[in-house]
Amino acid sequence: MSRLFVILFFITSISYSQKKMITPPFLQKGDTVAIVSTARKNIEDNLKPTIDLLKSWGLEVKIGKTIGLDYYQLAGTDEQRAEDFQEMMDNPNIKAIWCIRGGYGTVRMIDKLDFSKFKQSPKWIVGFSDVTVLHSHLNRMGIQSIHGTMPISIPRATEEAKESLRKALFGEKLEYTLDCDAINHLGKAKGELVGGNLSILYSLLGSESAIDCSDKILFLEDLDEYLYHIDRMMLNLKRNGCLSSLKGIIVGGMTEMKDNEIPWGKNAFEIIEETIKGLNIPVIYNFPAGHIRDNRALIFGKQISMEVNEKESKVVFE
Repeated sequence: MSRLFVILFFITSISYSQKKMITPPFLQKGDTVAIVSTARKNIEDNLKPTIDLLKSWGLEVKIGKTIGLDYYQLAGTDEQRAEDFQEMMDNPNIKAIWCIRGGYGTVRMIDKLDFSKFKQSPKWIVGFSDVTVLHSHLNRMGIQSIHGTMPISIPRATEEAKESLRKALFGEKLEYTLDCDAINHLGKAKGELVGGNLSILYSLLGSESAIDCSDKILFLEDLDEYLYHIDRMMLNLKRNGCLSSLKGIIVGGMTEMKDNEIPWGKNAFEIIEETIKGLNIPVIYNFPAGHIRDNRALIFGKQISMEVNEKESKVVFE
């Protein structure tokens, strides 16, 4: 009996270690994309550029009930936002859900969602910033998602950002080659890409949506934070064991950082450098993703290879 137990445990361990992330079906012309809000309200009539873009890709658009709702800072109550998102998850005619904007509020509705049908028939969830709550939660469920520009950003997004999102949605080859930044760490790595907004990842630690960094490549970005907050959040990731087993790190925009009257003494990149000191892994800084116009799409949960040398940095989605 004990030998049988050992054999079964061994088989289970192998199957678990070889478990692959689920890739939702890529889009095809004629598919419908839903636009909803999980966080901050959007009460302006500003969706025409986004609708025109989706239609130019051959896609149809369904506007969620949360678009236009006005509940203080939020796009409706937590119940209204959860109901709208749930409806789009369960609707078989919806092939992707695109969150209109970030802000704050997704964590207030995440526990009201029932992912039972979604697990059986997953679809692409798209967005960044506060949408990191969904990215991290889905990653723990073993489902890939897309970190990319959002509908309210389309008018000012670069062509490269929009095209990268189209490629990600339609399953075309996604890779990036960049000039090498002087502070990059040289090297090569392969692994599953996870991450998102640093502030959100920090806030999820200890919850069932917390990021799992084991043997992963971690992407980080943030906006409008005090530098000492960046230090605190990075140290918390470190003390929670989120950095020690990483295979690589990609740092996107650390945009509009703030300082106190008495300076902290380091910028955001220098704070990250200090926190990861001693890790012998490749690191890319100034990657074009985050709260910037050139917000290139990333597929979380997908295996990538990264190579950093003196001339260039390359990220390839396998």
